[in-house]
Parts: sequence; C-alpha cells; structure tokens
Amino acid sequence: MGIADDAVEIRARGWRTLAALHGIIEAELERVLGSQVGLSVVEYTVIDALNRQDGWHMRMQQLAGAAALSSSATTRLVNRLEDRGLLTRILCADDRRGIYTELTAQGHELYARAKPLHDEALERVLGDASERPELAPLVDAVHGLAVAT
Repeated sequence: MGIADDAVEIRARGWRTLAALHGIIEAELERVLGSQVGLSVVEYTVIDALNRQDGWHMRMQQLAGAAALSSSATTRLVNRLEDRGLLTRILCADDRRGIYTELTAQGHELYARAKPLHDEALERVLGDASERPELAPLVDAVHGLAVAT
C-alpha cells in the first residue's frame, strides 16, 4: 500500500467514524424528540432554523439549505408542519413566485418545549461518545466548533 493509498484509507476511516457519531446522535435525538414532543430530527431542524430568524421569515430555498433537503422534500415537510399548525407560508409581496415560511405561535411553543430536550440529549450523547476512544477526537472537534463561534 502506497502513501496515497494510506491517505485514502485514513480519510475513509475518518468519514466512517464521523458517520458513526452522526448515527448515534441522530438515533437518540429521534427517540427523545419523537417520544416527548412528536417531532423528527429534520422537523426540529426546520423549526430551529425558523426560530433563529427572530421575527423574520425564510424563503423555502433557505429552509431547504438549513435542513439539507431537496426542494421537493422541503415542500412536503413544510406541508406537514403547516397542517399541524406549526408554521405558515407567506407570499412575497415583491415577487409572487417567492414563498416565505415562519413559525406560528404554536410552533414557537413547541420549539420552546423541544429545545431543552434536544440540547440535553445531544449533550448526553456527546458525553457518552467522548468515552469511546475512536469517537473522542470528533467530540472534541464538535465542542471546539461551539467555542469558535
């Protein structure tokens, strides 16, 4: 195995480790959010992104980027959340093709209940993962990102 092959294997191992940490985190967040407030991780991600707008709304394309979803998947998700009364769509006054999305009062209330559950579960999972030697460097990196911002 040459140097280039070693580098490829190191990157592949790093990616597998990152995917493992992501899977552990997502599974626990799905369990907690689903059982406690009836939200999936991606639904929470959308509500969180909208909540961070502080009184502003987001275009559907921005929301798709924040949730890492395709346009069609975002539309389906927004439809479901709108049907539940958690968000609403607003037509852009300047561009009739533009659609904005924002949280309703009910969406803000659900977010307020979900956020501490999300944060506690995330901290618990990262704490457990930091005890695993193969995951500890990634957990340190996640904590480092929080400090850097």
